[in-house]
Amino acid sequence: MYGVSQTVKRAYRYRFYPTDEQAGELARTFGCVRLVYNKALDERTRAHTLDGRRISYVESSAALTEWKRTEDLAFLNEVSCVPLQQALRHLQAAFANFFAKRARYPAFKSRKRSRASAEYTRSGFRYRHGTLTLAKMEQPLAIVWSRPLPQGAQPSTITVSRDAAGRWFVSILVEQKVAPLAPVTERVGVDVGITALVTLSSGEKIDNPKHERADRKKLAKAQQALARKQKGSNNWARARTSVARVYARITDRRRDYLHKVTTRLVRENQAIAVEDLTVSNMVKNHNLARVVSDASWRELRTMLEYKTAWYGRELLAVNRWFPSSKLCSACGILREDMPLGVRSWECACGASHDRDVNAAKNILAAGLAER
Repeated sequence: MYGVSQTVKRAYRYRFYPTDEQAGELARTFGCVRLVYNKALDERTRAHTLDGRRISYVESSAALTEWKRTEDLAFLNEVSCVPLQQALRHLQAAFANFFAKRARYPAFKSRKRSRASAEYTRSGFRYRHGTLTLAKMEQPLAIVWSRPLPQGAQPSTITVSRDAAGRWFVSILVEQKVAPLAPVTERVGVDVGITALVTLSSGEKIDNPKHERADRKKLAKAQQALARKQKGSNNWARARTSVARVYARITDRRRDYLHKVTTRLVRENQAIAVEDLTVSNMVKNHNLARVVSDASWRELRTMLEYKTAWYGRELLAVNRWFPSSKLCSACGILREDMPLGVRSWECACGASHDRDVNAAKNILAAGLAER
């Protein structure tokens, strides 16, 4: 053993195919979850705005009980109460983050734009012998077990969702012991980019597949077909699903590639240094938004964060204002200007630099210095 194993919460996501009855039950549950969340948010907002009073989760839960007793909202009793209570808990967490200045004020959930999902805790499902049955359902879900759950794992939370492409997924949260990887001596600096997804301080450049660009023609064709349909018609709904399927293909391929890249970096290096970029600000630039979103730097960083924490590696974040590109990694001289069009340059000390490789070397040095 190279270290003490730690218990982490890990979600396993699977696709499933509901029966018509199950699909109807879940669709009703999604609608009720959204309604309860929005109604509770409305009451909290009015109380905070008019009276300067904060409503607690306990008060919202008591209000939910009263709503169920009214004639207009009696249909809330037809679905499992567990996802409704979870919606209130999520709202409570959203307000806690807002008051702690970690997030913006909670927003209302839109039927068209919000993800259709419902969360079940242990009292809302039954998992036995590899079959999963949700509350209010007689038959288990027809899950495609693309990979097995850890042996002996017992789900603590189940999240059922349907994406815009009409695909159904179940995310199973379990507690799992993860052993750290064997220590290695290699350390690497990572400079993210567009032509190359990442450039390493070792000089290696990992290509950016540009999945959105690869499917751009297919996406444009689907969007043109959607634009020709009458909004709200059945043909429009089918065309809208076709567009969503193209987006889903792009997203799935991008996520799979990022998992492979980040897993390799974590396995091969003991310490990984990255720039602490503010991607949300960068996508405000209309000239860069599309390519930056396609590269998905934020998701890359998130994957590195939890994988290094799981496997006993170290992630070093370098200040976003650090002049990694303008600093000579050989002598430390700082150039006054470095336009984006300059991809290679020669320092006064005689060192020749590839812009991205030089930046990755400087990021590694800065990350190690700030430990």
